[in-house]
Amino acid sequence: MNNLSTFSRTNIVIVSLALLLTGCAGLGKSQDYKAKLNDFSVRTELALAKASNHISLTTNSSKRLCLNELIEIPALNAYITQALDGNPELQQSIQALNIVYYQADIVSAQLQPSVELGVSGQRTEDVVQNRYTTALSTSWEIDLWNKLNDEKNAALLDIESQKQELAQVRNLLVTNVMRAWLDIALQQKLIEIEYSRLENQLQNLELIESRYGSGLDNLDSLDNARASVSQTKANIADKKQQKFEAKQTLNLLVGVFSTEVKIEDSELFFPEVLMPTAYMPVQNLSQRPDVRASFFSIEAEAFRTDAAYKAMLPSLSLSATLSETDTSPLASLLTDPIWQILGQLSAPIFQGGRLSTQASIAELELAQQVWIYQETLLEAISEVEIALSKETNLKAQQEHLQDAIESAQRSYYSFREKYQQGLVDIFDLLSTQEQTYDLQSQLIQVTYNRLANRIDLGLALGLGVI
Repeated sequence: MNNLSTFSRTNIVIVSLALLLTGCAGLGKSQDYKAKLNDFSVRTELALAKASNHISLTTNSSKRLCLNELIEIPALNAYITQALDGNPELQQSIQALNIVYYQADIVSAQLQPSVELGVSGQRTEDVVQNRYTTALSTSWEIDLWNKLNDEKNAALLDIESQKQELAQVRNLLVTNVMRAWLDIALQQKLIEIEYSRLENQLQNLELIESRYGSGLDNLDSLDNARASVSQTKANIADKKQQKFEAKQTLNLLVGVFSTEVKIEDSELFFPEVLMPTAYMPVQNLSQRPDVRASFFSIEAEAFRTDAAYKAMLPSLSLSATLSETDTSPLASLLTDPIWQILGQLSAPIFQGGRLSTQASIAELELAQQVWIYQETLLEAISEVEIALSKETNLKAQQEHLQDAIESAQRSYYSFREKYQQGLVDIFDLLSTQEQTYDLQSQLIQVTYNRLANRIDLGLALGLGVI
């Protein structure tokens, strides 16, 4: 009997040591992986800081610039405010964040003891009185290896990641509203140019008809002038349709029906002066919401990887029960209860490789998130570099087109005088006139492109919303 008892105690000690060594081996793998992640994080932050210093814009201003300050139009600010309150996609993101908060509460609750109260009744044949049993039980898993706390930290980091994703959705919404507004203004300006073109074409048509009636012009000149008028009217109809579609886009972003948005044509204008890039503050790209969200996701996956390895370690739980049985429900409510306390140490021995497979999956998901972070970072740097390059080129285009318009206008007036003197034909005059309006349209388009690119640059630099 003593030999059997000694043998049993020896087996228990051996099994316990084996379980501890197995779990600690898994924990060691987790810590090694965490060390590699920390090393990567340090190297990535250094690279990010160097990239930001290289491409960021400098200024002496300490004021933080916001996206909706890039284009100073009072009417536009009202629509931005309305969109932040009523955009359906943004509201969905807000609800998604609220869901993550509740999910974190569920995970955090695992660290707290659970308490249950149960009441049952029993009636047995040939027994006059019923028997009622009341039991109050509590259980608590002791977080020996900090596994539950790791799961809690992962859930809290999920909240931070979701917050950053919500900030990114807000930023994208504001930039889209600004773009939609500028698109409406663009179409309105193009319509105005086409109407000016049409007015001049009608004047030319009237002149040509008069000359044709006097025998000074031929039928070809008349047909060509009429064709130009018809083409311009078609262009006006097309621009009006594009303006209508741009308004519908703004309606969707603001989150209202088309009848609820009234935009006066007098409100549609481009800022006369673009804010110089030198007035944009220095921005560290690590503050971009999408970059921060991705980095928080890495840290959350790291905690989940630790928790997956710690799931292979022994666990210790405590439970206590107070129970009482009596002939009435009131008397059984723990008037003189019997108590019982139980401590339990358990460890997984064989589960078909399920826990080790889950740990491997957690490692792969962590590695995947690391690559997602690198991709996000590379895209962020590329977006800023592209926007800065476009800023330079679009500014040059504006200057060249402005010079071209001035030259074309001088040429038009010269050709008009020569035409009236009979020195050039109508085709030369119309060609010069069309060139002037085409150049004006191009300048309006380039101005729009530069404003839109300025918005893209602010978004790429991580500017937020007031």
